[in-house]
Amino acid sequence: MTSAAPIDKKAIRFRARSFVAFALAPEAPLGEWIEGLDRWIENSPGFFTGRPVVLDLGALKPAADDVAGLVAALAARNIRVYAIEGMEAEAATIDLPPLLTGAREATLDGLLARGAAPTAEAAPVADIKPVVARSGQTLTIDTPVRSGSSIVHMEGDVIVLGDVAWGSEIVASGSIHVYGALRGRALAGADGNDKARIFCRRNEAELMAVNGWYRTAEDMEPGHRGAAVQACLDGGALVIAPLK
Repeated sequence: MTSAAPIDKKAIRFRARSFVAFALAPEAPLGEWIEGLDRWIENSPGFFTGRPVVLDLGALKPAADDVAGLVAALAARNIRVYAIEGMEAEAATIDLPPLLTGAREATLDGLLARGAAPTAEAAPVADIKPVVARSGQTLTIDTPVRSGSSIVHMEGDVIVLGDVAWGSEIVASGSIHVYGALRGRALAGADGNDKARIFCRRNEAELMAVNGWYRTAEDMEPGHRGAAVQACLDGGALVIAPLK
């Protein structure tokens, strides 16, 4: 009788990771919300490409049968839903993205140069290394923000001492200050702060947004292009005005 060979048991290692995702929160009437989303995508193509998105159904509260259709409608627009929050656990069937609970607003230490999906004109992610400094809750970037880079700071204001290139973006929970030309996208008040503002010395922006309300280059007044401006919310609309 031969003895059985010992079984080599290897431990399986599990590690916790945290990632940054954008939350989409549809509102009723859903058709109008989808139309607004289509306008955003048309004005800012590629914005959602390669981005993890969480679908927040807390405001919409759709019927369980309608969730799959909404996820499919977003997928048709190249928006990949990684998780769902704001729905009952019983409705989270196996064919839907997983249910997310306990989510918190993002704080992004160490994610200051998050690379967007590369394009032919975009710099490789490895080359995007802005020099940054923190003062309290303010993030200061003393180099130009290069094409293809994405700066996300959900802890306060962002100050850029140089230019913000086309094809790049800055996302902040507070205000955004650009002391050069703003040619990319600037999204201030990203965590619901409707008091946030955007300031730039030369407005050539692809898109400006405060708390989800946005204006694109196509619908900005010609007199505000190439000028020093500020953008803020006024009565539920994004207003762009000259800096005096």
